[in-house]
Formats: sequence, structure tokens, C-alpha cells
Amino acid sequence: MKSDFIVIVSGLPRSGTSMMMRALEAGGIPILADHIRKPDEDNPRGYYEFEPVKKTKEDPSWLQHAPGKAVKMVYRLLYDLPAGYQYRVLFMQRDVQEVLASQRKMLLRAGKTVTPEEDTQMAVLFESELARCRQWLARQPYFSVFYIDYRAMIENPLAQCRQISDFLGGGLNIQAMAASVDPTLYRNRSS
Repeated sequence: MKSDFIVIVSGLPRSGTSMMMRALEAGGIPILADHIRKPDEDNPRGYYEFEPVKKTKEDPSWLQHAPGKAVKMVYRLLYDLPAGYQYRVLFMQRDVQEVLASQRKMLLRAGKTVTPEEDTQMAVLFESELARCRQWLARQPYFSVFYIDYRAMIENPLAQCRQISDFLGGGLNIQAMAASVDPTLYRNRSS
């Protein structure tokens, strides 16, 4: 994919951003990832993180090498992206209760616990912050956003990958993208 825009994969933690990065890589998009954070039980296929994105506000120099590539960043960091670039954001949406269940399991493995009250507070916070982020994104002239439902990506990856390819200008290997989606990793389902 040769383009002048930067593909940003975003959303809440545990919303399928690593799955989307893997799909984009399979589809033929070069990715920015340093693989410092190794695969583990929570993300057996890898996290696809790139440390410089965490310091974008202080040092956005990594962006000069990012056009034509995909990078993952949690939604809170989108505000730090400077004007002067075009961004196409693939924003993963997942049921907040599923996100919290997945985070809870991660924390338990790390020896930490979460109370039901903390879960409730996090759900309210996430919903509020995501609404604010969506409104902000809609007002940014240098952002184009495509919202992807996590469950739809798992249940019908070919259709989703076709739409993603169209959003990114076409030419992606949608068969390889769809084949990279592993439904067995959808382990925290709400009814």
C-alpha cells in the first residue's frame, strides 16, 4: 500500500486492536511495531505496540516515517497527533462489559483484583470518554474514521475486511486479512 496517510488502529484496550493490526499486516500494509511487549496468554499472537506512540505529545518525530504504514494507539493518545498529516483511523468498538471482563482476567493473572464497584466506575468512564473522543474525531479535518464492531469482525471477517480495504483505498489482500482473524481468541463474550 503506497499512500500519504497514516493508518491508526485505535479503541479501548482489549477491544481487538492487536487483531486488527495482524489483519492489516496480513493484508499487505507495513506496520510500525517494536515487539518489545512479548506475546502472552492474554495476547498469544502479540500486542503490536510501538513505544514511541506513548510519547507523541513530547516527540512526534516518528510520524515522519509513518505514512503508508499502520500503527496502534489507545484512543486517549489520538488527541496528541499533530496536524500536518492525514490519518485514517480504524476504531475498534467492543461491548464495554466484554472489555472489562478481559481486563479483569489480565489483572487476575498479574495478581491484582478488581471490585464490582471499580468495574462499574470504569464502564461509566469508558463510555463517557469514548463519546467525547467520537465527537472530537468528527470535528478533525485531518482524520477519517471507520468504526469496526469487534463481534462483526470475528463473525464475518471477509465482509469487514472488504470494507476496511475500501476505506483504506483498496488493494489489500482481503482473503489473507480474513484468514488472520482467530475466533478462538474471542474468549470474553457477553450474552
